[in-house]
Amino acid sequence: MVTAASGGRSARAAGEEGELRALRHLQQQGLTLVERNYRVARGPGARAGEVDLVMRERDGTLVFVEVRVRSDGRFGGAAASITAAKQRRIVFAAQHYLLRWSAPPRCRFDVVTVDAARVEWLAGAFDAG
Repeated sequence: MVTAASGGRSARAAGEEGELRALRHLQQQGLTLVERNYRVARGPGARAGEVDLVMRERDGTLVFVEVRVRSDGRFGGAAASITAAKQRRIVFAAQHYLLRWSAPPRCRFDVVTVDAARVEWLAGAFDAG
């Protein structure tokens, strides 16, 4: 999760608050939390990928969620900060996560942006291809 500090808060605190707001928003839409902050390390101390939230839809679809927090819309806002490289790291972590199943469930990649006072859910924001 990428964050920007605002109002004297640290970037970490702003990110944690944004992630909680995103989680509550998704739960209000009927999704259930499966796991938070799933990380995959490629080597000692080096993270290869992370999924902020792993959620489940009512129909069983597993949803890998990237939460992006920005204090303002400069530089394109939160959604514009999800680069192709970041998407690859999320997909890598999701593929690792899916190794738990012999027959993985249907899944998708969503993004929740938190810009100032607004929370926006972008279902199917990108794909593994």
